[in-house]
Amino acid sequence: MSESLSPERLAQVDAWWRAANFLTVGQIYLLDNPLLRAPLSEAHIKPRLLGHWGTSPGLNFLYAHLNRAIQDHDLNAIFLCGPGHGGPAMLANTWLEGSYSERYPAVSRDEQGMRRLFRQFSFPGGVPSHASPETPGSIHEGGELGYVLSHAYGAAFDNPSLLVACVIGDGEAETGPLATAWHSNKFLDPVRDGAVLPILHLNGYKIANPTVLARIPQAELESLLTGYGYQPYFVDGDDPDILHPRMAAVLDRVLADIRGIQRAARVEGNTVRPRWPMIVLRTPKGWTGPKTVDGQLTEGSWRSHQVPLSGLFGNPAHLRQLEDWLYSYGPDTLFDASGAPRSQIAALAPAGTRRMGLNPHANGGELLRDLLLPDYRDYRVDVPTPGGVDAEAPRALGMFLRDVMRANAASANFRVFGPDETVSNRLGALFEATERAWMAERLPGDDHLAAGGRVMEILSEHTCQGWLEGYLLTGRHGWFSCYEAFIHIIDSMFNQHAKWLKVTREGIPWRRPIASLNYLLTSHVWRQDHNGFSHQDPGFIDHVVNKKAEVIRVYFPPDANTLLAVSDHCLRSRNLVNVIVAGKQPAPQWLDMEAAVRHCEAGIGIWEWASNDIGDEPDVVMACCGDVPTLETLAAVAILREAFPDLKIRVVNVVDLMRLQPPEAHPHGLPEREYAALFTADKPVIFAYHGYPWLIHRLVYRRTSHDNLHVHGYKEEGTTTTPFDMTVLNELDRYHLAMAVIDRVPALARVSAYARQRLRDQLGRHRDYIREHGEDMAEIRDWRWPAASGADGKAREQS
Repeated sequence: MSESLSPERLAQVDAWWRAANFLTVGQIYLLDNPLLRAPLSEAHIKPRLLGHWGTSPGLNFLYAHLNRAIQDHDLNAIFLCGPGHGGPAMLANTWLEGSYSERYPAVSRDEQGMRRLFRQFSFPGGVPSHASPETPGSIHEGGELGYVLSHAYGAAFDNPSLLVACVIGDGEAETGPLATAWHSNKFLDPVRDGAVLPILHLNGYKIANPTVLARIPQAELESLLTGYGYQPYFVDGDDPDILHPRMAAVLDRVLADIRGIQRAARVEGNTVRPRWPMIVLRTPKGWTGPKTVDGQLTEGSWRSHQVPLSGLFGNPAHLRQLEDWLYSYGPDTLFDASGAPRSQIAALAPAGTRRMGLNPHANGGELLRDLLLPDYRDYRVDVPTPGGVDAEAPRALGMFLRDVMRANAASANFRVFGPDETVSNRLGALFEATERAWMAERLPGDDHLAAGGRVMEILSEHTCQGWLEGYLLTGRHGWFSCYEAFIHIIDSMFNQHAKWLKVTREGIPWRRPIASLNYLLTSHVWRQDHNGFSHQDPGFIDHVVNKKAEVIRVYFPPDANTLLAVSDHCLRSRNLVNVIVAGKQPAPQWLDMEAAVRHCEAGIGIWEWASNDIGDEPDVVMACCGDVPTLETLAAVAILREAFPDLKIRVVNVVDLMRLQPPEAHPHGLPEREYAALFTADKPVIFAYHGYPWLIHRLVYRRTSHDNLHVHGYKEEGTTTTPFDMTVLNELDRYHLAMAVIDRVPALARVSAYARQRLRDQLGRHRDYIREHGEDMAEIRDWRWPAASGADGKAREQS
């Protein structure tokens, strides 16, 4: 225990800390002369000084002490660096422990490797200034300010032996996602899960302003953290001789608390929610850096946030001050003649994969095991004829996910996440297999709450996303269901995860593939008529499509059987973000399971049973993507075929949105020849799309027949109204689609006046009816695909 730590042991920790500080400063400033074997000159300085010093010494201090604790307590631990620009500290520590050189042999643990370590930092062709995917041991992208604590809890779920040390910067602590993530302790089960050790690092400043939590009285801060359900331990000061033993003692006390909590739960059966410990570390900003620069306070102020000494060229005084700063760490006492860490320092590194840079939990693909998946075909909805039955598509999916949960209960590697909407989104069958995770108070009448539950619900999309990312990045599988309009809340989190996947796929071979991040977006724009305009927004898809094609997939299954087939595919995929959009309301079912499988394998295809152009060229192609657009397209086809029996119509349904792009733009893109075979070279295409129309134009603008494309979709028109009126407001309804055909098929120009007038009259009847009765007309509510169409439940697909 730390009370009896020898002076030699504490000196070893201090030497590691000084070495890491030296390496951190070197990365920010030095292009050459890494060990100061020659007087420092301008030739040794980087032309552009980039990076952040202010938070780094505190991170180095914590890493050194955790190394000691890992050795003394045989811990299985990972280190999550929340401060946005702690990258040089993470690189320094992983280089010291040897994990960086094992991942990147060219950056060896000697003078030559140190030179490369310094040169590459924030340098063209090098590495970023934050804890990026390239950083060994990291599962948290430094650009994701505010998400580190939810990532930490996601990593700890179902990892009973794991300790996640989570450093939270005091600037980061001001973000909304972080503020909610404190409540994750109400979901952490000490029996089945690991432990999270939050370490709030208060160094007092952001870029220019003080931080809130550093400027409130300690009693107020303690009350805040206690109110969140933690037992805070405070370590503060600036004298290393005092702070090292104090930190060691607190860390040992905290680890003893964690062991006690886990023993009480696992051995003694204590089911009361524990008060988990945490640490508050208060140190000066830019600790051990220049006290003043040009007469202005630097250490302990906002001026040390980034590069405390700038303008080195042509300023000999600054250059000498940098040299003195580097020498203050005693590099000759830290590194041997070859430039390697001296044996005293190297001995503090844990062995093998106990090093935090090589812990397999921080490279989750090393631990990933395939899910055991039941046959999704067993959950089919019987469809005797297209449109002959109604069903809620996610309800069938819920039964499939229930049995995925059951099949993987022993391996404990699958969870479902969502903001209080599992039942609302028709996935309630999950509760036949598990409960909602909940460690807080339970009252009679509560619904499916239990410690050890595997459905994670909290009314914070940020926290759900963060939990899921942490869970995936440590080698498990997950599913996230959310209302479509509010998935936008995690736009920036999706950004960072997609960027992480892009970087790992393209250039980091040691990062093993992880399970894909799967979204189910339901309660979508076309069935949010009751909640109104605020709940009507399909724009997340546009946001997703901005990311690299190799990483993103977007699916619009039109019914339950296609939803099942797509979901099975997504759960088997790796290193992707899969977005599935499917409504939860009762809706016509179009394809039997055999046809659904073929349709989803192709991703796009002609629905032969809805078309009448076999053996001939169509007069018009009616394309649809999304469940409601499919319904309205088929209703428009029925109207047109009754009004114009000789009109040749081809119906094309799109499940995989990215099939619309050319193959050079997306791996799923259709070759031009196949695209032209579906949509023709010169016939009008009336395309009914779930989201904003311009996205379809963006995807197909390089197609030679793009000028023939006319897209109907959401035009930012909405209100509290009826389901069908939502489509009318945005001209996605059957009547507007039919009129669009009339307007664009030349052969109809002379014979369509009466048909067009009837369609206009129907729109007027609809408007008057809903304002009087408050619901859609019976002919809308009860519409069915005409049996006279020769429907047989099959679809001809484009292979």
